[in-house]
Amino acid sequence: MFSQMDLFAGALVIVSIIILVALFSIQRFGTGKVGFMFAPVLALWFFSLGSIGLYNLVKYDISVVRAFNPIYIYLFFKKNGKDAWSALGGCVLCITGAEAMFADLGHFSVKAIQIAFTLVVFPCLLLAYMGQAAYLMKYPDSANRIFYDSVPDSLFWPVFVLAALAAMIASQAMISATFSCIKQAMALGCFPRLKIIHTSRKRMGQIYIPVINWFLMIMCVVVVSIFQSTTDIANAYGIAEVGVMLVSSTLVTIVMLLIWQTNLLLVLCFPLVFGSVELLYMSAVLSKIAEGGWLPLAFASVFLCVMYIWNYGSVLKYRSEVREKISMDFLLDLGSTLGTVRVPGIGLLYNELVQGIPSIFGQFLLSLPAIHSTIVFVCIKYVPVPMVRLEERFLFRRVGPKDYHMFRCVTRYGYKDVRKEDHHVFEQLLVASLEKFLRKEAQDLALERNLLESDLDSVSVASRDPEASGSYGTEELKIPLMHERRFDESGTSASEETTSALPSSVMALDEDPSLEYELSALREAIDSGFTYLLAHGDVRAKKKSFFLKKLVINYFYAFLRRNCRAGAANMSVPHMNILQVGMTYMV
Repeated sequence: MFSQMDLFAGALVIVSIIILVALFSIQRFGTGKVGFMFAPVLALWFFSLGSIGLYNLVKYDISVVRAFNPIYIYLFFKKNGKDAWSALGGCVLCITGAEAMFADLGHFSVKAIQIAFTLVVFPCLLLAYMGQAAYLMKYPDSANRIFYDSVPDSLFWPVFVLAALAAMIASQAMISATFSCIKQAMALGCFPRLKIIHTSRKRMGQIYIPVINWFLMIMCVVVVSIFQSTTDIANAYGIAEVGVMLVSSTLVTIVMLLIWQTNLLLVLCFPLVFGSVELLYMSAVLSKIAEGGWLPLAFASVFLCVMYIWNYGSVLKYRSEVREKISMDFLLDLGSTLGTVRVPGIGLLYNELVQGIPSIFGQFLLSLPAIHSTIVFVCIKYVPVPMVRLEERFLFRRVGPKDYHMFRCVTRYGYKDVRKEDHHVFEQLLVASLEKFLRKEAQDLALERNLLESDLDSVSVASRDPEASGSYGTEELKIPLMHERRFDESGTSASEETTSALPSSVMALDEDPSLEYELSALREAIDSGFTYLLAHGDVRAKKKSFFLKKLVINYFYAFLRRNCRAGAANMSVPHMNILQVGMTYMV
């Protein structure tokens, strides 16, 4: 026969699982819609915490405010010794969850989080804990149920409902933070590509990752079913919390040293102060490993292995591409036709090289009966800044002579940038930037020619007029061609005279025959359409590689590549516009 307590515990587990499934099922609607529903509940929850805490503080024992005196922590350790050290693991739970607010920076603005934490979260939590301490001064036997016992009887059920809803909201914050962390890890090349759904048109950071969402749901249901106790779950959460603190302090120290270049003394003081406190907490929570603390360590180990294997394999693949890239001399030997037939159209060949010609291009030349009249080698790079301005998105460079019509395009995104534009928008932006590059290139060439002509003219004039000062021409050449000079007495600018003296190639670039021909060829290629040239690469370890490398590359990394989201899916390109060829990278 099951006791009444066992039946109650079983029912509690079932209700918890139902709530978890419901919570993860509404994630697809986005943080904005979910947060809009939760905001009033959360505001009422913190108001009730602060109000009840203040009520208990005034009613039972207002003298607990003396706890602000740091001498009491010394007396606490002196009196309790080892038990006081062990109690630090429970003290950590007083602040767990607060760090999730700062992981949600992609979902909310910095100022919103700062205001919410400073004016709402911190003072309400402080009042709540002080009120519970005051209640314990009068009823010390209520330590095991201090939260609900300290609630006035008339408010018990409303607070109970609010507490359940607040637990769901706290879980929502952790889920949103997980989405943000995974997305940024993907942007830095440290996690396999997954499908990301952007749920807001205003807030770029509000995202939903289906695979991670359902994985978290399954794991949470498994953990609740196995542990069936908040004690073991709290022990697991304590280790995870202090681990985050230690990692954050380490990273901030590195940033202070390398980026902010703070004074070395201050850099040493930061880990000395905060790190010593965090290590003390870590030593206390590590004693709970056997009582549920092993869970976050196991999860962290699995995710660390996945991230390391993906990054390791991706780096080896990139090095292989750099090593096997095609030489420019080979293309020059082929001529402007590239040894095949050039047909109108633009081919966008995606690769990871920022310079040089990728080896996969040779595979396309061998496999296809014809190649496009304009070839653009597109390399997408995520730079360590939040966002890249649109006018700085594309960096173009010509590959080979002009009649080859080949270009290199490095497309830069920040780790908070959203690649949610469809392929038509991307193509329009790329073509506009390419036209701007061609005009700028023609202008630079014209200015160089004019500078050379001015140099030759000054030399010829000096040779015809030996009485002229030798330094006069030199001084004139030191003045930039388009330098803005002060207006003379007649109100005319000398720069205007210089501009009028420039050749027609500088004055009207559209009249430059070579530029006009190249622009017309580009427009003809645009009218014929875009084709995305993609490589279906297989990464294999060399036969002479050691066993562990073969195991990691041939099995684990290959498994991640087969099951991650393909590049074509990320670009939202119709299949009829995609050409793929296979290639094996030996690393």
